[in-house]
Amino acid sequence: MLAKLTSKNQITLPKAVMSDVEATEYFDVAVEAGRIVLTPVRMQQAQAVRDKLRQLGIAEQDVDDAVVWARR
Repeated sequence: MLAKLTSKNQITLPKAVMSDVEATEYFDVAVEAGRIVLTPVRMQQAQAVRDKLRQLGIAEQDVDDAVVWARR
């Protein structure tokens, strides 16, 4: 099967390929021996939140402090 690379570096995966893979939104992308290898990844929502908080520079203690403040 062929998949065309667009000018925006996007590829649409053929439906026949995706029907053989568990439904997922994310893929781990690696290059192995000159081949692009996509591995389906099931991200947990909690991990996505932790990653975003880390990107924003918000620590666990900041969250704990906010919860204590909100419960007053």
